[in-house]
Amino acid sequence: MHYAQAVDSAKPATCILNQPVTCLWGVGAERAELLGKLGIQTVEDLLLHRPRRYEDRRQTVPIGTLQPGQTALVRGRVVVHGVKYYQRRSKSVYELILEDGSGRLYCHWWNLPFMEKYFRVGDEVIVFGAVRHLRPATMDHPETEVLEADEEAGAHFERITPVYPLTEGLTQRWLRGLVWRTLRQLAHQISETHPELVQAGYLPRGEALNRLHFPAEMEEVERARRRLAMEELLELQLRLQSRRLKLQERARPLPCGGDNNRLIKPFLARLAFKLTQAQTRVLREIRQDMSGKCPMRRLLQGDVGTGKTVVAACAALMALESGYDAALMAPTTLLAEQHYQTFRQWLAPLGVPVVLHISGRPAEVAGTASPQLAIGTHALLTEDFAPPRLGLVIIDEQHKFGVAQREALVRKGRYPHLLIMTATPIPRTLGLTLYGDLDVSVLDERPVGRGHIRTFVRTPDKAPKVWEFVRQQLEAGRQAYVVYPRLEEGDSENGLKALLEEGEQVRRLLQPWRVGVAHGRMPAAERERVMADFRANRTQVLLATSVIEVGVDVPNATVMVVENAERFGLAQLHQLRGRIGRGAHASYCILLAGTKTPEALERLETLVKHEDGFAIAEEDLRLRGPGELTGQAQSGLPDFRFADLRRDLSLVEAARELARRQLGGGGA
Repeated sequence: MHYAQAVDSAKPATCILNQPVTCLWGVGAERAELLGKLGIQTVEDLLLHRPRRYEDRRQTVPIGTLQPGQTALVRGRVVVHGVKYYQRRSKSVYELILEDGSGRLYCHWWNLPFMEKYFRVGDEVIVFGAVRHLRPATMDHPETEVLEADEEAGAHFERITPVYPLTEGLTQRWLRGLVWRTLRQLAHQISETHPELVQAGYLPRGEALNRLHFPAEMEEVERARRRLAMEELLELQLRLQSRRLKLQERARPLPCGGDNNRLIKPFLARLAFKLTQAQTRVLREIRQDMSGKCPMRRLLQGDVGTGKTVVAACAALMALESGYDAALMAPTTLLAEQHYQTFRQWLAPLGVPVVLHISGRPAEVAGTASPQLAIGTHALLTEDFAPPRLGLVIIDEQHKFGVAQREALVRKGRYPHLLIMTATPIPRTLGLTLYGDLDVSVLDERPVGRGHIRTFVRTPDKAPKVWEFVRQQLEAGRQAYVVYPRLEEGDSENGLKALLEEGEQVRRLLQPWRVGVAHGRMPAAERERVMADFRANRTQVLLATSVIEVGVDVPNATVMVVENAERFGLAQLHQLRGRIGRGAHASYCILLAGTKTPEALERLETLVKHEDGFAIAEEDLRLRGPGELTGQAQSGLPDFRFADLRRDLSLVEAARELARRQLGGGGA
């Protein structure tokens, strides 16, 4: 009987993609459990299990032609194999010797004696690995597969062969055979989920799955990946745009466009600077949204020093002028307190109540029925915070909050307007996926009169010269930050420094100047006292952790030394660097690397080459990937199998446009 006929007779014909893998021939409860460890629960999961690489088994390399360091695929017969024990049988090496007529290959596996049961003399075996040396030709721990004559031979040999991620208890051959059988059996049942993708020139879904697993040429793999990636991105964009359409359909906008700039005019008149053209443009966009036909949902991106806080203040004043309350949520107590001090200084002369809500501190009451601005942390999410007429929600540094937290604050009112701010420039692919349901404004202009920042990367042996330069800047009347990756528990063997352990040494190096310390574990009152001393130049040097990453504005601070700079992400270093260069003086950021590895130094050189936060964010995405960059659990970003946000900008944009058209224009 033909194999496919045997399968058909053994299993019901109703086996379809969304059924559990146990509906497949050869998959019982035990193997289904092992497949589950790979995230494979259904037949569709199996077909979407992406190979981690491919072996071109159309061309094996004769053993006699192997070269040291070469990574090669070799086919031969087992002539000798066995385990050798040593050190009183506490250690072992399993040796397998293959012969192909041109020579012999010695394969070794250290301390894996059970490998002996997988092979027999005379077996024909494929091995893939790096040649360690010749005389004799040797590979350590190569990947192996015993070749057997069966009807699935076309899946394993004389073709480009997929190599899958595995778990203990599953072999490449078994899993590859399962995918091969499943594709042959279900070819006619793989329906087209998105016909519009085929119309747009992408592969049909069934063809893409076949080419993904068993391509005739390697070029087919990328075409298949793009089709399946586009499917993932389109489904995400459809969800995002649907969310926006539902908001537009069911939400009545609150009229928060302001009252003839009754508060904004005197506020701007009191500022010591004029708004940039970019700030004016963004405020025009915000006013239009807050006067529009549906609640504002806008993301405000701005590089360090571009004036997002002033824009937020003007947006809040629009709501307050209109008789509505406003709320601003920050990710840390330090930033919330700094915003509170800034906004109270700005708005108190206008008679605007500003109150603070943070954990461990009783919620303030404005003592007046006038519309108020509430500033706080996650404490704004508690039941204690219930403003009667919430018109505007502002979320600062959104990437440090979860999507659910954002929605929880918005639900405090009756569809208030939402302004999300971030000083961490977001690569365009991440922006379109994480915030695809939002309109985007960008502050791309720095206020005039800001000093230029020069950035340097220095290795540990240059530290004495670095500290001498810091002393020179202090002698000139400037101030300095010194930033550490850890608060305590450094690692001297690996060169990892911690603030509390290094503080005394820095004080000695920088005598007689006063040195302050700021970190997240300090009581709020003590930390604010330290920051106030630094702002007033009563303290000339501030030792800190990354708690000063955002919200600290000291124009006289012109030097920043970052210890163990390689321990920070590029975007985070750019944010830290933004604490200097806020005055008219030239500023200097010195990245002290705790290592001399070329990879780490090359990565840090990105900060030397670029001052543009968006360029740095793109490089950070390329190096670290979206999951690490945003925090997968907080971001709401799907766990894509095929889409790669480091290189799929064109696919993201195309998916967004397709979703917009499919839903009738929503989300433009």
